[in-house]
Amino acid sequence: MNATAVEEKLSIPPMDEHNETWLSHVHPGDWQNPQPASLYDLVVIGAGPAGLITAAGAAGLGAKVALVERHLMGGDCLNVGCVPSKTLLRSAKVIGEIRVAENFGVHIPDGAKADFARVMERMRSVRSQISHHDSARRYQDELGVDIFIGQGGFEDSDAVSVGEAKLHFRKAVIATGNRAAELPIPGLKEVGYLTNESIFTLTELPPRLAVIGAGPIGCEMAQAFRRFGAEVTILEVAPQILIREDQDAAKIIEKVLDNDGVNIILDCKIQGMEKTESGKTIRFESSGGENELEVDDILLSVGRAPNVEGLNLDSVGVKNDPIKGVEVDDFLQTANPKIFAAGDICFPYKFTHVADALARIVIQNALFVPWFVPFNLGKKSMNDLIIPWCTYTDPEIAHVGLYENDAAEQGIEVETFEQELGAVDRAVADGETEGFVKVHVRKGTDEILGATIVARHAGEMISEIGVAMQGKVGLGTIASTIHPYPTQAEAIKRVGDSYNRTRLTPGNKRFLQRLMKWS
Repeated sequence: MNATAVEEKLSIPPMDEHNETWLSHVHPGDWQNPQPASLYDLVVIGAGPAGLITAAGAAGLGAKVALVERHLMGGDCLNVGCVPSKTLLRSAKVIGEIRVAENFGVHIPDGAKADFARVMERMRSVRSQISHHDSARRYQDELGVDIFIGQGGFEDSDAVSVGEAKLHFRKAVIATGNRAAELPIPGLKEVGYLTNESIFTLTELPPRLAVIGAGPIGCEMAQAFRRFGAEVTILEVAPQILIREDQDAAKIIEKVLDNDGVNIILDCKIQGMEKTESGKTIRFESSGGENELEVDDILLSVGRAPNVEGLNLDSVGVKNDPIKGVEVDDFLQTANPKIFAAGDICFPYKFTHVADALARIVIQNALFVPWFVPFNLGKKSMNDLIIPWCTYTDPEIAHVGLYENDAAEQGIEVETFEQELGAVDRAVADGETEGFVKVHVRKGTDEILGATIVARHAGEMISEIGVAMQGKVGLGTIASTIHPYPTQAEAIKRVGDSYNRTRLTPGNKRFLQRLMKWS
């Protein structure tokens, strides 16, 4: 069979030099799919973070690997997720700094504002610079992975088809990720809306933006677009923003968003939408009764839907669900023992760093544990993962492990130790006193079960707690670890000091007093 070319050359607006470079890396229009090998040790469907790491890791260990991608190499993270969104947030953070500059004795001339077109051009430039890491040519030419661009699907239990090519495999991995979920709101499709994908094609700032959903993406984009100059309203069905987060943490972010000028409507039930001569009208019901909101654009940010369509999963005995995705066991194996899954397609925590961890589990379990080994010996379990995550508002919320309500549901008694940033010298000097470090330990011990940090750089700070949990290092050890002064991370040490003070019981104190007299 001859090699086949990519069927289409993608065009994603605006097609400037940055997008041309980006697309030439992640979906090259002149790509020729290679001649398939007679047998692959591993065929991976989906070239997002989970698929890329699985393919590169397996190939680096000597496996013969094929990687299939129907759209963009790099998946959501590179193309419409982490990279473009955090680039936008960096620009928004600069605007935030300018607005409070007078508090630091720095005078900014009147009229300073964001140039939205330039902000978006910088985003496209950064994305194009980073995109070569995930490029088809790098993976094939440098890493030795056969790259097939096109729709892949299972032809039978040991083969995947891509166009006319048939890729026979010993094992396969499904890593097709997910996409923005839709809502059955009357009129939504007719009026049109943005998702986390299409929002990064904008070149002009929408004067009035409605954000449906106050999850991480919704809150991050709401704050950024407000700082860029848009009038922003968040519509959230729940009684608080960031409903999965610590309530105290969510309240801080809600206050910050309010100070930025974001209008937040909670307990909101959207009834319908319609186009008008002057924009798009959203009809909704909230605690104040029935209301209407007119905007120029709508960002739908209400969760994710798994990409299970077109893979012919039922024909090869892979159980799947249009809401939950592909079903796997604790070792990421599907109901078909030859087929595994990794990343957003099968796991509830949909983060790039989690996809990375799952890919490493798949490599070991799929390639290096023979089917006849009893009792799952040698296999890695996804249940062993300690998973941190971060919402990149300004300030950030970072979390790892259990929340208090999680522990209560599991019948685990905890003690909670908290340090407000307002009492940390560096946070005061930085003018970043909105936030805290909160750590939960198993009652009667210093075993860390979970933590939440709200701080300007909470995502950088949470890893100290994660490492402690992974290494089974207790809060007492963190207290005895020297932290550089002055840093905001000193708040973590102070939490440890709070724990140590609980160990100083009246009996211990009397013993120490006697000891001092004898010394």
